[in-house]
Parts: sequence; structure tokens; C-alpha cells
Amino acid sequence: MTDLFSKGTAYRPLAEILRPDDLRGYVGQSHILGNDKPLRKALEQKNIHSMIFWGPPGVGKTTLAKIISHTVDARFEELSAVQAGVKDIKLAAEKAKQAQAYGEKTILFVDEVHRFNKAQQDAFLPYVENGTFIFIGATTENPSFELNSALLSRARVYVLKSFSEEDLKELWQRAKEKDARLSQLQLNDESLTLLSQYADGDARRFLNMLEIALDYFDENTQVSKQAISKLLQAQPRRFDKGGENFYDQISAFHKSVRGSSPDGALYWLCRMLDGGIDPLYLARRIVRIASEDIGNADPRALTLALNAWDSQTRLGSPEGELALAQAAVYLASAPKSNAVYKAFNEMMAYVQHNSSAEVPLHLRNAPTQLMKNLDYGADYRYAHDEPNAYAAGEHYLPEELRERAFYQPVDRGLESKILKKLDYLKALDQQAREKE
Repeated sequence: MTDLFSKGTAYRPLAEILRPDDLRGYVGQSHILGNDKPLRKALEQKNIHSMIFWGPPGVGKTTLAKIISHTVDARFEELSAVQAGVKDIKLAAEKAKQAQAYGEKTILFVDEVHRFNKAQQDAFLPYVENGTFIFIGATTENPSFELNSALLSRARVYVLKSFSEEDLKELWQRAKEKDARLSQLQLNDESLTLLSQYADGDARRFLNMLEIALDYFDENTQVSKQAISKLLQAQPRRFDKGGENFYDQISAFHKSVRGSSPDGALYWLCRMLDGGIDPLYLARRIVRIASEDIGNADPRALTLALNAWDSQTRLGSPEGELALAQAAVYLASAPKSNAVYKAFNEMMAYVQHNSSAEVPLHLRNAPTQLMKNLDYGADYRYAHDEPNAYAAGEHYLPEELRERAFYQPVDRGLESKILKKLDYLKALDQQAREKE
């Protein structure tokens, strides 16, 4: 049994000590490594291919790459895209060619591969194509957006998932077997659960927290939930303010509001606030949602969203965040209509892709006598002088658009009344035009 802190031995992080050499010691990712799963089969047959591991930090991407190299008896070369360049890629390829001469395979593992630019990613292609090395890339970002299509086409993408609480508790059991002092750290079920929750699916973070606990608590002390909470109270949740996790949670929030789920909207709002998102960014998104997904079905939604933004600006956090929650719940509960959103997009597309239509003469401004002589403003009907303040049969669109209807109100909320009003006006138009 290894003691992590024995005198006379170099310090090694617990995460490194616990790194397994084969699949028997690997925890998690059963969706790709379980029996009869494709990657498991490939490893059992030692028929490995280039691949990309996509997942959040601390889910075992590097560990799995090393296990693969051991399993298929291949050399393991490692590069970090944070520090390496094309020169390092070529050097790794030369080493792989030398190994090939002796019948050895090479796995080139590239961490943070999304940080390479297009030219650097292209540098891998000839070596992957001719089999100089087996390429394994690791990324926390969506490969569809961050990696070249040419590289993606030559590698299979495997999605690695965050560790569950059960996975982390299994790591705890294995850690106690590996390190003598850990076995003396008395964590009950509640304190272990809280520690797992703080780790938020990140195994490396979980193990680092265990090391902190070793320094903080005396040996054989019963560590309560309250003691763990006090130790870890300053630890933030995992939230990447500019990466894939950011956009996924924003998407989940928006779709929860659109789907009329107040609880869903509140959950994702709180997740993002807990993770450290800028509340004013959320305020802007809430205003957008009010127009895009509710619109004229409940125009009060936009007012409430703007008031929430103003409240957050004036009060700051955490006081202003309650106004954001109020707006999110109201928007989720409100009747939905994207009629204005659709009409705006369709009209904008029409304007951008068609030639500019002339303003009809009767709608033109006529401030001078010359303009009046040219019939600018002629035959214009002042709506307020007409019955019901509506000039029945009048046209307000260019000639080529008179038969098009872009705004189509839905039969929900206030927009249902707008729909009835517009239908009534259309009937008046029809009657007036039949008399012409």
C-alpha cells in the first residue's frame, strides 16, 4: 500500500497514483467501454483506430489514451496543444517512423487539440493517413466547431461523460486501497456525498479535494457533512463561461422557457448563476426570449424582462437575481407566439434578397410644391377621417408585395384578439375592393 506522503519519497498527486494501467481499473464511461461496446471490442481485438475524446475536464481522457497504448502494446507520445506547434508534430512523427522500423506502433495523444489552429491541425493529416501514428485527440469543446472536417473524417469521436456520484464513490474506495493515510480519513455517507457533489463530475477535482481533506482533518477523525461543507464552501461549480458547457446551459434555459416549464427555467437559471455567469448576460437573453417566443401573445413579458434587466443593473447580485428569476418564471408561464419573430425574419430575408421596391406615390412625403405636382402624397386617405379610423381597401405595401402576408398571429393570449382584429379589417378591405 502506497503512502502518498511518506518521508523520503517524491510527492505525486493522488490522481497520478490512482491512474490505472488497464480497463479493469478504469472507472466510468461504460457507455463506450461496456461489454459489446465498439471501443471495448476494438481494444479486445487490438484493432485500434484514430479517435477524438470529447468531454469535460477530469473525466479520464488522458488515462484512457494511456490504457489504450498499454492494451495494444504501442509507444505513447504526448503533446499539449497549449505549448506545442507544427515543429513538435513533425518531431513526434519522426520518432514514430523510427519506431515503425523496429515494428513498433505509436499512439500520439494530443491534449486540448481544439487549441491548434487550422494549419496545425492539417499537419496531422498525412501521418494519420499513412499510418505513421495512431492519433488520439482530447478536447473539452465541440469537435464539430473546433476541429477541421478533414481531421474529423479520419478519426472517430467518442463522447466522455461526467462522473456520477457512484463513480466518484468507487474512486474513493480504490483510493483507500492505494494510500494508507486515506483509509484513516473517516468520511460518512453524507460527507462523501457532499464531497462528490462539489466535485461536480470531475474525478481529478474530487481526488484533489481528498488531498485537501487529508491536510485539514486529523487522522481517524469522524468527518461530518458540516465539516466538509465548511472546508469546501468557497469551491465554485464547474461552468465554462465561454465554451460548450456555457452554450448548452443557455440553450437548455431558453428551451425551458419556450417549452413553458417554469421549474426547468429556474433550474438552468440557478445553475448558471451558481456557476458564475454574468447576470447581465442572462438579462439580455431574457429580453430576447420575451420578443422571440412570447411576442404579442403577452406584450407585458417584454416590459417585465426589461424591468428585470434594470433591477439587476441597479441592485447587482444577489439582490437583482430575484428579478431575473421572476421574469424567467413569468415568461415560461406566459402564452407563446413566435409570429412576430417569424414575420421579421421572413421580411428581412425578402428585403435582403430582392430589389428595392418604390414607395407608392400616395405614401410619399410631399413637403414641396414640386413633389405635390409629381403626385407625391396624392389620394392618401387619412385613417382618422375614415369610419372606425380605418381606410378600408387602402394599400401600404409596394405593388409586388400586396398579396403577401408575413405576420400571421397565433390564436393564443392577446395575439388571439389581434388575429380577430386583423381578420375583421381584412373583411373590410375585401368589401371595399369589391365596390371598386
